[in-house]
This record gives sequence, C-alpha cells and structure tokens, in this order.
Amino acid sequence: MHLNDILRQAFEQDASDIHLVAGHPPMVRVHTVMKAMDCPPLTPDGLRRALEQMLSPGQLTTFDSQMDLDFSYEVAGLQRYRVNAHLQKGMLGMALRGIKCSVPPLADLNLPEVISRLTYLPRGLVLVTGDTGSGKSTTLAAMMQAMNERYRKHIITLEDPTEYVFESDKCLIEQRQLGTDMPSFSSGLKHALRQDPDIILVGEMRDLETSALAISAAETGHLVLSTLHTVDASQTVERIIDMYPAGQQNQIRSMLANTLQAVVSQTLFSRIDRVGMVPAIEIMLCTPAIRNIIREARTFEIPNVIDTNRQLGMISLDNAIAELFFNGMISREDAIAQSANPDKLERMIAA
Repeated sequence: MHLNDILRQAFEQDASDIHLVAGHPPMVRVHTVMKAMDCPPLTPDGLRRALEQMLSPGQLTTFDSQMDLDFSYEVAGLQRYRVNAHLQKGMLGMALRGIKCSVPPLADLNLPEVISRLTYLPRGLVLVTGDTGSGKSTTLAAMMQAMNERYRKHIITLEDPTEYVFESDKCLIEQRQLGTDMPSFSSGLKHALRQDPDIILVGEMRDLETSALAISAAETGHLVLSTLHTVDASQTVERIIDMYPAGQQNQIRSMLANTLQAVVSQTLFSRIDRVGMVPAIEIMLCTPAIRNIIREARTFEIPNVIDTNRQLGMISLDNAIAELFFNGMISREDAIAQSANPDKLERMIAA
C-alpha cells in the first residue's frame, strides 16, 4: 500500500499518530489507544521507498549517517506530519504525528480563559509543559495565531521540525527549522535576537544554553514562549534551575523570578461523553508570592499558592482533573491514573 493511502486511512480514523515498522502492519493511535490497521505487514524495501519519497537527497544522507532523523512531511489536501525515522533491530521504522493544516482557534480547544489573557502579555517567559502528545504545540500555535490576528509585530519561531505553518496576518512571521535553517536552538535564538523580533517561539528549552538565551531574551523585553517535558509548575521551575551548575543557581533563580510570567501544564484525556480528547490544565501565574518562592528556592510551596489563588485564574492539575470528572467528560479510572496525587484526588471525587 502506498504511504499516502495509509495516511489517508489513518486520518479517516482520527488517528493522532501512525507507526510504520518493517515486519508489522501500520499501527495507529486513536484517542490514546494503539491498534493495527487492516493492512499487510510492511516490508523493509517498501518502507525505504516511502522514506526516499519523503526526504530530500541531503536529508537521506543525514539519516543514513546518523540513523535517526526528525523532519516534517505534508500530504496535499490532508495534513502535515511531524516525522521521526529511525532503526530498530537493524530495520527501518517511522513515527508520524498528524498536525492539522489550519491552526485551531483558542476558543475551540477547551482551554481556560486565562490562557487567552496570556496572549496580551508584552514581555516575559511563558512555558507550556506536559508529556509528549499532550497538546503543547497546538496550544502554542493557537496562542501565536491569536497574536498574529491582533498585533502588528514581528514573530520568529524556532522549531524541530516546523509543525503548524503560519500565514502572516497583521504580524510578520518567520519560521526557522532546526537542521535546514539553523544548526541548533541556541544558535537560532542567539541570532534571532539580532533580527528585531517582538515575540519568539522556541520549540523546546532542551539545554542550558537555550534556557539561558530564552530567559535573557525575556529579560530584555521580548515575549518568549517555549515548552518543557514536565508535568506541573513546580517540576518546571526545578527542571530549569537544575540545568545550571550549583554556583549559578541562585543567579538563575533571580532571573527566572523576574522574567517568568506563567506555566501552563497539560494532560490529555479520552472523553467519555463523546468521541475526542480533552485537556486538564494546571496554570501557575507569576504573582509576587510565586516570584518570592522561586527566588528563595521554596518551590515545594507552589501547589499551595496555586490552590489559594483560584480567583486569579490559577488552578492545580488535580483540581482541573476533578472538574473534568464532575462535568462527566472523563472516567474515574483515568482521573485517578493521571493525577499527581491519586489518593488525594480519589477523596476529592468521592465527596
């Protein structure tokens, strides 16, 4: 079966991910559940031909030398895909994540209203965090599009690979892809600061250098948005601090306390009220109390501050999960399984 035929079938099944591994039929993930497609097992030669169809000669050479490659692929009239090609047991495998061609409006994503308010920030650092597949890229894309429709500003995105493709509306948007437009996130970010940006999207704060540049950019008056693979606000702050040597951690705590504006942590659930997914969102806004906690290395107090500031728009992950459960959107089993404190959540939803 031709690659694009597989992708069309997966699209019709509303699959979020497609896994192509030699010796196995195509596998798809539909609303978090993996299942096999009704297709014959893929052959090594067939997968290699599919890969050659997707890649430029230069990308193919890179894959053959490194045996791993991240790239994007688009099927006209269908959607774009974020793709990783790799070897397993000496044979080719590919994982494809579907990305809708159009950026969804913030209002369509079941997100708290406070996230829309974050798009009005003039400067600072906003982090969207969560596990792989939790919807971080979609949330950020919707936030970027809201700003694109409202402001007359210069937006630069640094991505690996490019996911949603933006059309400049009121903003001028430049999208740079790792490997083809820049050698690394840190290099792209360093040079982006000389390109007169107002808003910078960094696909992921992967290392100390990228983190330091992102915080410096926010400190010098830019609005910087990025992601981390962390599950809540406390862990996000600690992850950033832990990137630095012990002798620099007090300084970075002070810089982070001054620049961080919000941490939005996402967890996706399968809905039980209808077909689809719904996010549970933890939101930490950087109030003076939060900034003092970060400076003084008391991140263990962040959950209490979030719980006592619901009126400002903050909400903990467990409270967000409990709301989804009480609204009949998710099951008790899923709620408890994804909770940060299962015993506490079980008592909350049993009341």
